[in-house]
Amino acid sequence: IPLIPGEDFFEHLMTALKQTWPKPKVIVLSFPHNPTTVTVELDFFEKLVDFAKENGIYIIHDNAYADLTFDGYKAPSFLQAKGAKDVGIEFFSMSKSYSMAGFRVGFALGNPVLINALSRIKSYLDYGMFQPIQIASIIALNEEIQHNAVSDMVMHYKKRRDVLIESFRFAGWNIEKPKATMFVWGKIPQQFLDAGIKSLEFSKLLLDKAKVAVSPGIGFGEYGDEYVRFALVENEMRIRQASKGVKHFINNEEFFHKAV
Repeated sequence: IPLIPGEDFFEHLMTALKQTWPKPKVIVLSFPHNPTTVTVELDFFEKLVDFAKENGIYIIHDNAYADLTFDGYKAPSFLQAKGAKDVGIEFFSMSKSYSMAGFRVGFALGNPVLINALSRIKSYLDYGMFQPIQIASIIALNEEIQHNAVSDMVMHYKKRRDVLIESFRFAGWNIEKPKATMFVWGKIPQQFLDAGIKSLEFSKLLLDKAKVAVSPGIGFGEYGDEYVRFALVENEMRIRQASKGVKHFINNEEFFHKAV
């Protein structure tokens, strides 16, 4: 389902449901969202629960970025919505908040039927996780450690986000400030879009001319082709350095004319 600014998600969802055959059994979604960084409030999930009940569909919500929120925003859990356990489950991953991506550890909560089905599938595919990883995860989720570790992680991502938004604006590229995730979803400067340059070509130009690596939006679907995704994985100094390359590139008429 496309996440298009200013358009009704549920209208698109209903259209997709009517046009898909066989009828979908499950809706898989994730908020805060990667790559668009779109966030929702609890009323969104309440409406989603009603939609699922009306149409006989299960909901699977990936809450991987729940902890990585900024500026006072708190990401709601799907399971906070009344009746959510009747129609769905929610996953949480240790990969983002605790930098445990390679450990492949997380958990699921929610509807007993779906949890039982997941347990059966898991029993066919593997025999349990390496115990030291399980112990490390338990320690990471300890209340005091969790608060300190996650708060520190969020602080670093927020600083990087703020530096990127500010320095790129100074460079001539205005990007909307995300309220969550470890990414920034930037719309390609209008002069490039007007020249017919979309995300893949623009990403190549950025790498070649500005020495900045981004993910082209087309890699996430056709509706992302006017955007690129930045990952907040570099420190503030490196981000400022990148913005200088970007400024030199997007304001250089010679580069632009060669590009088009």
